[in-house]
Amino acid sequence: MSITNLWIINKDRKEGERLAEFLASLAIKADIIDSLDGFPPESFGAQAGRKEESLHTSPSPVAVALLDFDTLGDGSLEKLPRLREANPHLSLILLCRSRRTELALSLLEKGLIDQFVSSEDRATVYSAIRSEIGRRKLAEENSRYAQELRRLKLEESRNRRKAAELEEIHNATLENLMTALDLRDVETFGHSLTVAKYSQALARLLGIRSGAAVDNIRKGALLHDIGKIAIPDSILKKPSRLSTAEWEKIRLHPVLGYGLIKEIKLVHEIGNIILYHHERYDGKGYPRGLKKEAIPLEARIFALADALDAITSYRPYRKERDFKAARKDILENRSTQFDPRVVDAFSSVKLEEWERIRYETTKLLPALESFSEVYRKR
Repeated sequence: MSITNLWIINKDRKEGERLAEFLASLAIKADIIDSLDGFPPESFGAQAGRKEESLHTSPSPVAVALLDFDTLGDGSLEKLPRLREANPHLSLILLCRSRRTELALSLLEKGLIDQFVSSEDRATVYSAIRSEIGRRKLAEENSRYAQELRRLKLEESRNRRKAAELEEIHNATLENLMTALDLRDVETFGHSLTVAKYSQALARLLGIRSGAAVDNIRKGALLHDIGKIAIPDSILKKPSRLSTAEWEKIRLHPVLGYGLIKEIKLVHEIGNIILYHHERYDGKGYPRGLKKEAIPLEARIFALADALDAITSYRPYRKERDFKAARKDILENRSTQFDPRVVDAFSSVKLEEWERIRYETTKLLPALESFSEVYRKR
C-alpha cells in the first residue's frame, strides 16, 4: 500500500513549504493547500469511487491530509463532518500545539479526525503518516473479513465449521499481535494475556453475565497497549528514569492506540479500555482526567487488573512482589487510584485464586520464561 495523495492544509504557506520539504527528503510528495475550501479535488473523489468498487479484490490507495489547527478557523471546523462523510477514504491528521490538545481529543472522539500530533515534531508527523498507512491496510483487511463473515452467516447451515475457524483465527490474531508487542520488552512478556484473564474474572465478580461483554473486556485488555507500537524502543526499554519529554510521549499511547483501532469497528468496551486504562478514580489520571463513574466500568476493571500484574511481575528497576503486598497496595489506593467496588470484588476472592489465574496463564510459555531469565542475567 502506498500514498497516492498527500496534502498539507495550512494557511501559512511558508510553514507548509517547510513541512513539505521535510517530507520530500523522505521521498514523500505533498501538495500544499491554504484552506478547506474546495478540498479535496474532484479527481480524488473519482479515484476513491473507483477503488470502492474493487475493495474486495485490491487495496485502496492511501490519501492523507495534514491539517494545521490554526487553519480550522473562520468556520472551517463546521466543514469537518461533511468532509468526513463525503470522503471515507481520506485520513485526516490534525497538526496542533500542546495547548489545544483538549479540543483535538474531542474531535478525535467524534471521529472527525484520525490522529492529532504536534506540529513542531517532524518525526512524530512522519510516524503518524506511516501509522495511517498501516491502519488503513488493517481496516481494509478487517472489512474483507467482515464481508466473509456476513457471507458465512447466510450459509450458516453449511459453513458452521468455517465460521468457527475464522473466529479462532481472529482471537489468535489479537493474542499474537499483543504477544509480539510484549516481546519488544522481554520483561513484560505475557502481561497482556495475564491482565486479560484478571479482567475477565473481575468482570464476572461485578455481575457482568453477558458472555459477549466479558469477551469484549478480554479483547480490550489484550489490545490495551497497542498504542505503544508508535513509541520508540529507546523510551520503552530505557532502564533509567524517563525525562519529562519522554514521559509525555509515553502518556500519548492510549490516544495513539485508540486512533489506530477506532475504524476497525470494534465495540465500545474495547475502545474504552484502550483510551481510558490510565485514568484514576480520583481524577488524577490521563489522558482526560476523568473521575469516578465518568470512567467506563471496563476501564476501571482493567486498571486494577493491570496494577495487580505490574506489582507481582519483575521489572528491571525493581523486583516482583508477592500477592499479599499487591493486595496491601490495592487496598491503600481504594477510592484514589481504584474504584472501591472493583477493589471490594478483588478482595472477595482468596489470593490463591488470583495466583492460580496467573499460573494457568504463564505456564503455557515455559520456553520464553526461560529466555527471560537468561536475559535478566546478561
